[in-house]
Amino acid sequence: MRQLIAGNWKMNGLDASLAEIEALARMLAAKPVRCDVLICPPATLISRAVGRCGGGIQIGGQDCHADISGAFTGDISAEMLRDAGATAVIVGHSERRQYHGETDAIVAAKAKAAWRAGLTAIICIGETLPEREAGKAEQVCKMQLSGSVPRGATSENTTIAYEPVWAIGTGKTPTNAEIEAMHRHIRSCLGSPLRILYGGSVKPSNAKEILALPEVGGALVGGASLKASDFITIVEASHAGA
Repeated sequence: MRQLIAGNWKMNGLDASLAEIEALARMLAAKPVRCDVLICPPATLISRAVGRCGGGIQIGGQDCHADISGAFTGDISAEMLRDAGATAVIVGHSERRQYHGETDAIVAAKAKAAWRAGLTAIICIGETLPEREAGKAEQVCKMQLSGSVPRGATSENTTIAYEPVWAIGTGKTPTNAEIEAMHRHIRSCLGSPLRILYGGSVKPSNAKEILALPEVGGALVGGASLKASDFITIVEASHAGA
């Protein structure tokens, strides 16, 4: 299975930022890579990004509502993302769980909505630092998988992203042994061959090491995805198909 290198721009990016996607597309055209590449910009940029990304980059959304349409001011449906040209959507990111109170049940409903619209659901899970220090990391991730991943998940419609909450944007990362152990645990919980990404302070300096670990099916990248020169280094670190 090819690795997936996905960039989550979060609440960053204006029209001028699309130059980074254009630059990335040129780099990929000049030197094809052996992985899938996805950029998830703010919803305001999705349709424009699709027009500038070339054939080597997929564009995704960062969140979606569970319903097709309705009186949900400020929300966006999976169908709207698809209509704008997206092929995937992130659901259940720790920042959505923390700041918007999203439960596992809400995340599962959003994943089903993604499938309904023909999008790949990238379902995020991960433990907090207190949970890891208490020895509950595996238990927490197992519960999140059980509650957030709907029945019917396949390698075609679902990707899992393991992001230890305490590592996101902090510059800290688990040890390679900890990453490998958690990915193996997630695989045992899933019982199906889904791609499992690692996220949490992935950067050019550590990407090659992380992406070489068994069971790591790619990376979900935050800040380092905003600059084409940084992101391409992570993309080139992928070993899939070598």
